[in-house]
Amino acid sequence: MFETNRPTLILARGVPGSGKSTLAALLGIMSSTQFIEADHYFIDGEGNYNFNPSELGKAHEYCQYHCRVALCSGSNIIVSNTSTTEKEVQTYKDIAKEYGANFISLIVENRHGGESIHNVPPEKIQQMKDRFSIKL
Repeated sequence: MFETNRPTLILARGVPGSGKSTLAALLGIMSSTQFIEADHYFIDGEGNYNFNPSELGKAHEYCQYHCRVALCSGSNIIVSNTSTTEKEVQTYKDIAKEYGANFISLIVENRHGGESIHNVPPEKIQQMKDRFSIKL
């Protein structure tokens, strides 16, 4: 049940290029809500994106840590990650439960033909599409 007196964790999910980051940033601005994504881990002090697949686990830990910090302080947060599997969604659902927060999962569709700004190969995007879990 959604309660307005509790913080809310919104998980924006979708394949690369769908517009997750854009949506999360817009929602964040419109509602003064922080947003975080694993990609933030790979941005250096000069604003350059330096993806390193061997550090993907650390990037997700970074994202989950910042999510917990926000919820612990009673703040709402928007997390923008692909979150294609049920296990990945459950991680954030569990974090929300841990802090007594509301949980909302939003799926961002790529109906506009957007392309990945991080040059994710088409075959990798197809793998994500093939494993994308949806509960209606």
